[in-house]
Amino acid sequence: MKDINRRNAIKLTAAGFGALALMPAASLAQDAAQPFGTEFPDLDSLATGEWWSKAAAAPTLGKGKDRDKSAPPMNVPREDVVAFALYTQHGGVMKMTAQLYPLKPGEAREARLEVQRDGAWVEIAKSEVLYPGWDAHFRVEKWDATKDVPYRVRHGKKAMFEGLIRRDPVEKSEIVIANMSCNSSRTIGPRTEIIENLRAQDPDALFFGGDQTYRHTEHTAGWIEFGLQFRDIIRDRPTVCIPDDHDVGHGNLWGEAGGQSHIEGDADGGYRYPVAYVNQVQRQQSWHLPDSPDPAPVNRDISVYFTRMLVAGIDFAILEDRKFKTGPAGTIPRMGPRPDHINDPSYDPKSIDLPGLDLLGQRQETFLRKWGQDYSGGAEMKCVLSATAFCGAVHMHGGPDKRLLADLDCNGWPQAGRNRALMEIRRAWAPHLCGDQHLAVVVKHGIEQFGDGPFGFTSPALVNTIYGRWWHPLDERPGPNSAPNSPLPWTGDFKDGLGNQISMLAYANPEDIQDEKKRADGYGLIRFDKKTRKITFECWPRFANVADGDKAQFPGWPITIAQEANDGRKVHAHLPEVKLGGVAKPVVQVIAEATGEILYTVRSQTEIFKPRVYAPGKYTVKAGKDKPDAVVAKGVEVA
Repeated sequence: MKDINRRNAIKLTAAGFGALALMPAASLAQDAAQPFGTEFPDLDSLATGEWWSKAAAAPTLGKGKDRDKSAPPMNVPREDVVAFALYTQHGGVMKMTAQLYPLKPGEAREARLEVQRDGAWVEIAKSEVLYPGWDAHFRVEKWDATKDVPYRVRHGKKAMFEGLIRRDPVEKSEIVIANMSCNSSRTIGPRTEIIENLRAQDPDALFFGGDQTYRHTEHTAGWIEFGLQFRDIIRDRPTVCIPDDHDVGHGNLWGEAGGQSHIEGDADGGYRYPVAYVNQVQRQQSWHLPDSPDPAPVNRDISVYFTRMLVAGIDFAILEDRKFKTGPAGTIPRMGPRPDHINDPSYDPKSIDLPGLDLLGQRQETFLRKWGQDYSGGAEMKCVLSATAFCGAVHMHGGPDKRLLADLDCNGWPQAGRNRALMEIRRAWAPHLCGDQHLAVVVKHGIEQFGDGPFGFTSPALVNTIYGRWWHPLDERPGPNSAPNSPLPWTGDFKDGLGNQISMLAYANPEDIQDEKKRADGYGLIRFDKKTRKITFECWPRFANVADGDKAQFPGWPITIAQEANDGRKVHAHLPEVKLGGVAKPVVQVIAEATGEILYTVRSQTEIFKPRVYAPGKYTVKAGKDKPDAVVAKGVEVA
């Protein structure tokens, strides 16, 4: 299986690049000036053709006020051409992507990976620098995850980028991941305050959930800009990075399993730009993720990257929640001037939740189902990562007076797909982390009723100068079951504009979108305590001074929950205790015999586990070391 995945990874790296990606390095001295075809002459223009003769100014987001500021120069001293690198390690495989600045004719199209052993630098891999994109990739098997390993990526005689591949800290009781997204390209320059805070907090892993750059048609320049801003934190810890809509040049994206968009706004579904550009973006940002268990491309040979990653016993499912999603235009009744916006309070949410609409798609639903039952590799707790939220927890879009009832760009639509996804997440007692919405919130999802689903934490925008959003109920009143002792006025149970049930626990509205210090931008931290099985959501303002002892998070945070609270169904009864001899922390699964439904699959903290159930009936209990592969009780009846 490893060999198959490796061959597929190599195949997907080249997907959509035609002869260019397969040419010998020596043949690339004269790079195609328009590698994406004559129809798209300006795609990645700052890093293609005779890039060194082009001014690095004014790629645009749109027109008028949306005109972007200058991109970083691509012509740098040759000892600086290795811009940054990012890596993951999982299951004995270390994968790394190195991003280079554009290379000039005659320069070697090869990057080298060296590691330090016994005080000496040893070269362990070489990789072709791909064009277009200028990225290089290293995949090292039989990686020893028990040791810290200094590394450096080199090009030529002088250029190098150094960092540290951390050992997997399995002995730590608390594992911390940073949750980040939406890095405005209008605010150029370093992200010093964020980097200093993260350095002080020292998370074990980083999650960038999308919109790393808004330089729509200039991804290489925008990606290098992002890398320069964050390389001093990503250089020495595992980093998950997934592209969202703006990364591939869209305002919104409904991937339609690799379809082609044909209308303004792209709400008909599919991708606007050529497959080669889409694959390049995905390759630059996500090639270094662990191998996908289902790596076959979608339509038109667009690659996929959904996968699983373990960090010290925390098992992350990494989803592509745009890739398979159905576009609304032409598939549901039009409810407003835009096919993806609804502002008619009299509409029936059921009228747009139609058969045949996809959210995650069958492949990812299958992946989630299998992942939720698999605790191999030492997994103890589960967590799901994706780009956007499984609800529309927003009232104002783009301005404090611009109310919108429902935005179909969020994962609250289609509702049936949303509910299926949340059921799978609930079965693993997993929280969900995402970004995209430019508004930090913590919600508890409802599926059949309020509060019966998992928790979701949407991070704030890293830099919130693109598109402000606000939580502001029309009646300015809290919902039922408001968060106890919260300083926020509008918590509690609500229905979003799509009819989904959500319980709002915390939100961080911008106070003044024109004031850099009051835009409510920043990042999230999530702490997983493996001993207590508690999960804590923290939300930090961009300009907090953590290094100097500042502990002021956004009002309403931190929020601590029990792992089991991610399954919020009301407990009807407990089954008799089950015991699996010889296994200290067995994986336990409970199945309702009448329907065959898996209620949940979790790793117990002790050899003895007392399963809970949610309704009368007969139940089967299975257990095992890493998977529930043995029946330990059958026909257990609860009245």
